[in-house]
Amino acid sequence: MAQYKLVKCTINGKAVEKMVDVRASLTDMLRNDFRLTSVKKGCEVGECGACNVLIDGEAVNSCLYLAAWADGKEILTLEGLMNPDGSISDIQQAFMDETAIQCGFCTPGFIVTATEILASGKEYSDDELRKLLSGHLCRCTGYQNIFRAVKKTMLRRLGKTAEAEAVR
Repeated sequence: MAQYKLVKCTINGKAVEKMVDVRASLTDMLRNDFRLTSVKKGCEVGECGACNVLIDGEAVNSCLYLAAWADGKEILTLEGLMNPDGSISDIQQAFMDETAIQCGFCTPGFIVTATEILASGKEYSDDELRKLLSGHLCRCTGYQNIFRAVKKTMLRRLGKTAEAEAVR
């Protein structure tokens, strides 16, 4: 069996090719080979969510995903969420507005997962939102500010601005 594999994929909208060790995680490839440092190495066993990226639109723990499996996939990291004009996305702005960032270690993974949640275009109940965000660990914010940022962004995207402003 070959120890290396050529991976051709799209990362943050850019087609790339990379020869990877078949045992390497996607986290290692993204951080070491492409310098995408928003992808954090946390627990490395899929428990904390700090390494989350979107693969073909689905939030995935990149520490559990082999780099070789990324062949043909579309990968999106926090670095790829900026708007075409260079401004940050509405969910990134909401994290800042709601003080949902403290040390920042968990923030990229939360925002990537929130991006998947918000892309559905659905209105989720509070319990559903909490469950969807539950695969992440944060030691600083107590989660309420993160929850509020995601809920307000969801409501704003659904055209419910007044309801979003009422979220406390």
